Amino acid sequence: MNIATEINDIVVQNLTPIRLDVINESHMHSVPPNSETHFKLVIVSDSFNDLSLVSRHRTVNKLLATQLQNGVHALSMHTYTADEWEARGGDVPVSPPCMGGKAQES
Repeated sequence: MNIATEINDIVVQNLTPIRLDVINESHMHSVPPNSETHFKLVIVSDSFNDLSLVSRHRTVNKLLATQLQNGVHALSMHTYTADEWEARGGDVPVSPPCMGGKAQES
């Protein structure tokens, strides 16, 4: 099973998302072809009601601890309640371009 599928299955089983996007952004970074090292998650779930943003991210990090210890190098999380998702118009945030692992020098 690939890592994206693992992430999807874990989030579905534990957070019952209304919407879930598991986006492999590895191709945007300096990694070998077909890598699964950089992901963006968009999770809309009632499980996030009454949780702060930090608590939401801690919840997801805990669920995906094994993946984060075994190959996932970067995980961008966008966690919303249904009301927050509706208020933002259902737009998936755009990821910034890769800076090559360090900030560009001026």
